[in-house]
Amino acid sequence: MTETGIERVRSADGSEIAFARSGRGPAVILIGGAFNDRSTTTALADGLAEEFTTYRYDRRGRGDSEDRASKVAVAREVEDIAALIEHAGGEAALFGHSSGAVLALEATAAGLAVSAVVAYEPPYSVGPVADERVASAERVVELAEAGDSDGAAAEFLRMTGAPAEVVDGMRADANTWAYLTAQAHTLPYDIAVCGSGLPADRLGTIGVPVLVIDGGDSEEALRAGARAAADAVPGARYRTLPGEDHGILRDPAALVPVVAGFLGRARL
Repeated sequence: MTETGIERVRSADGSEIAFARSGRGPAVILIGGAFNDRSTTTALADGLAEEFTTYRYDRRGRGDSEDRASKVAVAREVEDIAALIEHAGGEAALFGHSSGAVLALEATAAGLAVSAVVAYEPPYSVGPVADERVASAERVVELAEAGDSDGAAAEFLRMTGAPAEVVDGMRADANTWAYLTAQAHTLPYDIAVCGSGLPADRLGTIGVPVLVIDGGDSEEALRAGARAAADAVPGARYRTLPGEDHGILRDPAALVPVVAGFLGRARL
């Protein structure tokens, strides 16, 4: 992959948003989820480089991006994507993973110049799990705002289904835990964008091609959220990738042709 180096755009509130651009062809903005910076989507960008110009960016407050907002709001992150779309030529497709998938759908519903969306496992809480997660989500925000990065990271992982022994294992790996806790102050953005349930009315206003994907080996709660999102977006397609799970970005070989094929057809 040929990368042009770190570039920056200024969002509506003055925050500078850092991104790396690579590839050639129509623009696709790649949006990571919780605990992610622009490095998370590098392998996906590599796979798309022959057909698309990809924009991997640090969501606000992460990596090299600023966050000048006085309070957390989904609208600020939507404005960041708007700035990237403008820089990319005025229109772009969006790929989002996890909470980044929800953000991609929110940006599209907000009326940005989005040509198509691929959303991998947007973690909408549906059914009984929605009520169960509200208290945990509030606790994550409290801990993050208090500056307790360790506590916020652990609570978020538990909220999303990680067993205690898995969290303990992550804590025991100094490099892994340092990376997670360095991102923990941004978790309130992930909590805000995912909300407390499926915003069916907003998703119902989306009028561009949308593909929602899940992994056949992912937890049922994630798969249920993906199916619900696909059902809520008019005309959306839904696809399962057998043998894949929520960690697909570590090895996106199965994902690349699906994303490229859908976005290519969406342009016809």
